[in-house]
Amino acid sequence: MKITRRGYLFLWFTGLLMAVGKPSRLMAQGGNKNTQRNQAQFLTAQGHEQLNQGQYWEALATWEEATKIYGQLRLDEGVTGNLINQNLAQQALGLYSNAYDTMLSALKMDKRIFSPTLNPYIEFDEKALYATIHQVNPTSVNLLALRNLGDVLRLVGKLNESEIVLKETLSLTQQMKLREEVSSILLSLGNSKQSMYERSRDQYKWVEEPVFKKQTVALIQQNALFSLDYYEQVNNIAGASQSLKLKSQLHRLSLLLDFHKWLTTESRSGNKKTVINKIEQQIPASIDLILKNSSAFSELSISQSAYAKLNFAENLNKTLNKQLQSVAVEYAESALKTAKTLKNQRLESYSLGTLGKLQPEQSQTYFEQALGFAQSVQAWDIAYQWQQKLGDLYSKQGKSEKAFKIYQAAISSLTQVRTNLLSSNPDTQFFFYEQAEPVYRNYMRLLLANSSPDLKQVLQTNGRLQIAQLENFLQCGKLDLVPLNELQNLPSTTAIIYIIDLGATIEVIVQSSDYSLHHHSVDSKLIRGHVINLLNILQSARLSSTDNPKITSPYQKLYKLLIAPIKIYLPSLGTLVFALDASFQSLPMGLLHDERDYLIKRYSVAQTLGSKVRAPKSLSQERLTALIAGLSKRSPSFNDQNAPKGLKALPGVAEEVADVKKQTTSSKILLDEKFTSLQFKEELSKKAFPIMHISTHGQFSSQTKKTVFLAYDKVINILEFDSLIKDKTQSSENAIELLVLSACQTAKGNKKSTLGMAGVAAQAGAQSIVASLWLVDEGSTAQLMKEFYEGLKKGLTKAEALRLAQLSLSSNPQYTHPYFWAGFVLVGGWL
Repeated sequence: MKITRRGYLFLWFTGLLMAVGKPSRLMAQGGNKNTQRNQAQFLTAQGHEQLNQGQYWEALATWEEATKIYGQLRLDEGVTGNLINQNLAQQALGLYSNAYDTMLSALKMDKRIFSPTLNPYIEFDEKALYATIHQVNPTSVNLLALRNLGDVLRLVGKLNESEIVLKETLSLTQQMKLREEVSSILLSLGNSKQSMYERSRDQYKWVEEPVFKKQTVALIQQNALFSLDYYEQVNNIAGASQSLKLKSQLHRLSLLLDFHKWLTTESRSGNKKTVINKIEQQIPASIDLILKNSSAFSELSISQSAYAKLNFAENLNKTLNKQLQSVAVEYAESALKTAKTLKNQRLESYSLGTLGKLQPEQSQTYFEQALGFAQSVQAWDIAYQWQQKLGDLYSKQGKSEKAFKIYQAAISSLTQVRTNLLSSNPDTQFFFYEQAEPVYRNYMRLLLANSSPDLKQVLQTNGRLQIAQLENFLQCGKLDLVPLNELQNLPSTTAIIYIIDLGATIEVIVQSSDYSLHHHSVDSKLIRGHVINLLNILQSARLSSTDNPKITSPYQKLYKLLIAPIKIYLPSLGTLVFALDASFQSLPMGLLHDERDYLIKRYSVAQTLGSKVRAPKSLSQERLTALIAGLSKRSPSFNDQNAPKGLKALPGVAEEVADVKKQTTSSKILLDEKFTSLQFKEELSKKAFPIMHISTHGQFSSQTKKTVFLAYDKVINILEFDSLIKDKTQSSENAIELLVLSACQTAKGNKKSTLGMAGVAAQAGAQSIVASLWLVDEGSTAQLMKEFYEGLKKGLTKAEALRLAQLSLSSNPQYTHPYFWAGFVLVGGWL
């Protein structure tokens, strides 16, 4: 959990820490005010002792009682101070959302001035936030509360709001010349900028598109350098305490090491050698400074000191300097000794696990002991880490059975952790997914290595991984999706083909119409070149002029490697549903070619993300009611920074919109100036629309903020889309059964197009989505959409209606090239 990487920010508000007399938790009715005040002060101090001992729940309960007493005494300063204390206990427990609510209560702030969700890409009112901050009476305790609000905003992922609150608090604090608090705010600003660095660094791993990668590189470097500067300012303030400087130095060292590793790894992305050298030169000096200031560890609370030592030990280990690694062991052993003294099993688990990383020759023993302590306190967020380490060790030792069981346990722990993280900081979801993915993939490798692999278990594991990926992309709660292999009463002409990328191999599993499973494995070296070649061709601006053989040739090779070995398990005609891993998601699978013809000639084709969908159901003719929105000319949204570049007007959209209206019933059209985000939302609030057809520029990206479509007034990203329609699509009777985005396209270089499409469908609560992988000719699109809706009107399934529309278009001499018809894919329910 990220709380351990940041350390704990403990409050020592001296005016509230007078320990007097023997504790009594029962306040006598009618006792005098002095007795009540003394009791409240005692409880405040006792809460700090409990927090320092790692007794977080007890500290929280104690401070809640103190808050209640101060409230009865009408001592606002005492109430605010103990609400700040409660927030610290909640942070330590990982209850970030609760801590956020507590700080808003302490400052009497309206939650509506902040972004409405935990998602970082939902806009908030900056002017209202600035105004609200300056309405707070700038007393010492209120400034302390503002700084803590800045800290907790960081922990819930509201990084822009965090920075604004902290900068304004810094300005107010400097005016009051509170030097020690200035140092604390600078440290908090450094932490917020470090979180911004980590967010952009984590997102960089997801970004596929070269243009967006370049933008993200610049952002990573900018955030890292700002953060390092804030930490340096703390160290240069003469009046700052040694313990505060130690915290700053530890954060700075951690960032220097991580930033240097990232720069070195990604040097091919254009990072200059001088930047790498400059960062590298600062690392030894940073370590020396902490070692010289080692006495400051004792100035921290006992549990805080132990966590700080573990943080330092892990960072020393990253240097690969043997002498420093021996020093790291000493610090970790000291933390373990403290954990035993405190009888803090969570801390003991961390200490043992850290020693396991530091001493490979004894790692198995340490990890097993660490796991035992984590399980004893049901700390699944720690347990999965040691289970993963042990799984890797057992696997290397050839202990397959032990590895199998421990990976299975790790996935079980991960499932519990993920449930808690879904409503927490979005950044912890990125961090979680990065840590979790290897567990799932290693487990699948182990399952498939068996002479009689449990294919059902492989599919279940793959499904969990892919749904985690989608939820992580959307930064949302659990999605209501059904595993493909659990769908009942599928037509006998339906087969499901899973393509799973496990690095060295590409695994193909087919579920036949009788629900039997069959497996085929291919060396990935035989596959990757063809996939890369096809992506370059299909995303090229010259696709329409590319000779057909250049497209069919690699598709023939992919058919031979992936489909031919499982052909005997497929129906002769019918529907093929492809559950695709990331590498294949931008390839229209209908173009697979058996050297006689395209796959689409015999099969209707649908795609899904991973192996889960919303339970598919047919679209009845009585429900052909559509909300049709289109943008045929240039509009203010074309100038948005997140809009695709080089956009041109789409005059053919007007014809397409008119054709769709003819084929549907009781439809509502929003065209050009009428297609604003507000009008769109208002129409949805008036009536349920089973079909939503949006014909406008847009793109599917590996980034949520770049997965957008254009309304007339603004760009709407995938997460804002959810806020526009969620009130209307909560119930099944209002669910969108078909979402069509006819002019959107996959951003260049993105291999995760289905992730964006499935994400848009999930945010819309839609059964199915039809969209294009590239920007297609307006005339051909209008023709295809006309025939697609004619098919739906005749009662065809969505997949079959799309197939026949594509075949009809391909038979038109004007549109025979795959550029005109093959880019449209159906993602989700195919009935």
